[in-house]
Order: sequence, then structure tokens, then C-alpha cells
Amino acid sequence: EEKVSYDFSTSAGREETNAEKYALRKKLFGTTDVFPVWVADMDIDTPDFVLNAVKERLKHPIIGYEEVPKSAYEAQIEWMKNEHGISYETRDMLYSHSVVASIRVAIEAFSEKGDGVIVQTPVYPPFFHSVTELNRVLTLNPLKLKDDGTYVFDLEDLKAKCDDKTKLLLLCSPHNPVGRVWKREELEQILEFCLERDIVVFADEIHSDLVYSPNKHVPFASLSQSAREISVTALGVGKTFNMAGFAMSTVAVPNEKLKERFKKAYDRVHFAGGTVLSHVAFESAYLHGKEWLEDLKLHLYKNYKTLEALTLRYPHLIRLTPIEATYLAWLDCRGLGLRDKELRTFFIQEAKLGLSAGLSFGREGSGFTRLNFALDSAKMSDVIARLEKALKGK
Repeated sequence: EEKVSYDFSTSAGREETNAEKYALRKKLFGTTDVFPVWVADMDIDTPDFVLNAVKERLKHPIIGYEEVPKSAYEAQIEWMKNEHGISYETRDMLYSHSVVASIRVAIEAFSEKGDGVIVQTPVYPPFFHSVTELNRVLTLNPLKLKDDGTYVFDLEDLKAKCDDKTKLLLLCSPHNPVGRVWKREELEQILEFCLERDIVVFADEIHSDLVYSPNKHVPFASLSQSAREISVTALGVGKTFNMAGFAMSTVAVPNEKLKERFKKAYDRVHFAGGTVLSHVAFESAYLHGKEWLEDLKLHLYKNYKTLEALTLRYPHLIRLTPIEATYLAWLDCRGLGLRDKELRTFFIQEAKLGLSAGLSFGREGSGFTRLNFALDSAKMSDVIARLEKALKGK
């Protein structure tokens, strides 16, 4: 049969919806006259097979309480096995409405107030906010920035920073915002370190499906049986299929002892089972999403290459961090010679773009900014034109 080819040339307008990306412009950027490329959802239509599953469910006129059906977990487990070569059981899986909620449960489950939690900056801001808001000690282990603009783990620093009160490491894999897909050898060094010191690893693998070839995502729990025993993994469809608004992700905890501890903190909050419509959407994404995702990744990578071509025209002003995964570009703007506040203003006023401030990802983000390039082709062209105009004027 013929391959379905999905079209990402245009997408539905979102200004008239309550989309966070658009609705918060005035509050965040002081004006609605910016094109928003900050929050990590896509300006690309959520796939039709997901929406169709929801329409089908709506034919039944009662939307009541529901547990997550076993079939939804099974669809995810099958996907993980096929895509990433890791096997889970349905008993390993728990529902969560968001990865951030899961992170907080993990912090409460595996550490006490005053214990250390390792965070590898520059990283997704809720990683460090969650630690400080729950009165744990933020143990910062910044990634090392190499001359070629890529980032690696800093193991020497990690060894120096940890003591016997360090209980948990928050691993972002693939990494947001630096776009790294950690190699097996790199993850094995982290594993060895955590095993020696009895540190639990919370692996946020929410971007694992958005990896560009030849890179290959290695689930932390797949490294070895011992990795499986010390890890808690956050997974989901939110990023992959542009379904953040369904508020459904999962947490995989294969080790029974860890699961018991996790469940204690988890049950205190009462997560329940999420929404009826999310269940069918989630299952449908995993059952029918393979071809759509392959096409999407080709499209996203094309967007990335367009952005790269632009930065190569202005190498003295802006550098694009080489990307291996995610649709989030980490732009090194230090060549512009602007302080962080001025940099933000420059993009708002000259490019009319609303970006994520580099500093919000940690001190190492100073002079950087994050741009979400998960856009249809028309919007991407617009963003490139805006950036070009701003950089030309420098």
C-alpha cells in the first residue's frame, strides 16, 4: 500500500484559542506583537488519528470516572519495545498528568528535606525550582561546554559536588535545551557513579521519540539490570504528538522497593486516572503514530537546517548548538555583546519574537536563548525572516 505522506506546510491558527504560547505574550514579553517560539508545544496540528479517537469516544454520551485502561499502557509498552528496545510490564507503569508533577513526587519519595538533588544545568527550569521549593539542597553539576558548541557531562565536578546526603539525580535525556542524545558510554559513567553512591536516577525521557538519525536514544533503564533497579523514568506522548493539552504521561518504576516509596508520595497527592478523552488519545497515538512521526522528524530537521543556514550567515553574532534531538534550538548569542535583559529586548523589538530566556535554564544560560522550531513551513519562513531582519540590523 502507498505510504501516507503528511503535510506540515500549514497549521491551524491559535491566536483565537486559549493557547498558552499566545495568550501569555503580553504578560511575558510586554506586547502581543511577537511571534511566540517559547513554550515547548508545536504549531503543527495534532495528528488526525488522535482527534478521531476522541471523536469516536464522544459518541458515548457519558464522560465519567475512568481508570487508565490496560490497553493504553500496553500500547505504550509495545511502542517502547519497538522504538527503543526496552521492555516494561504494565505493573511498572503509573499515570501522571505531567513530567513536572512526576519530578516532584520523585523528590518527595527519594529524599528528605536537606538532602541533595543533582541537577545538570543549563536545563529545563522546573528541574531546579522543584528542588528548592521542596526544601532540598540544589546540587548543581553544570554540563561542560566544548569549543565546538556541544555539551558533555562533567564527571569530575559531579564527584566533587556529592556527599552522603546526595540522594537523587535528575537526568534530562534527551536534553532540553542543549539537544544532546546521551551516548551509552556517557550514561554508563553516570550509572556507575550513582550505583557507587546509592543515588536514585529520575530520567526525564519525554523527548526520546524526537531524535534525529543517526543518533539513537538509549533509555537509562536499558543500560543494565542494575540501572533498571535504580531508575524512575518519565515517558509520554505530549511532545512527540503535540498532545500536551491532554495532560497524560506515565512514570515507569520497575523496582518494587522504589515503586513502594514512589507510590507513598504519589498517593498523598491523589493523581487518580486522568481524563477519559486522554486515555483514548494516548492509546491511539502509540498505535497509529509511527508514520506520522517519521514524516514529522524529517520536517523538523528541515526547519533546523534552515535555522542553521541563517546562523551560518551571521557566525560572528549567533551560533546554533548542534542538535541531536528535540525541536528546541539553543542559540549562543554572546557574539551580539548584549546583557541578558538587552538580549531579550533585542529579540522582542528587532525580531518581534518571543523566545525563552537563556538565563531561566540556569546561570550557564547567560547569553543564550531557546527557540522552538516546531512550526509549519509557512510559520518557520516567517520566523527566519524576522531573525534575518534583526541580525542584518546589527
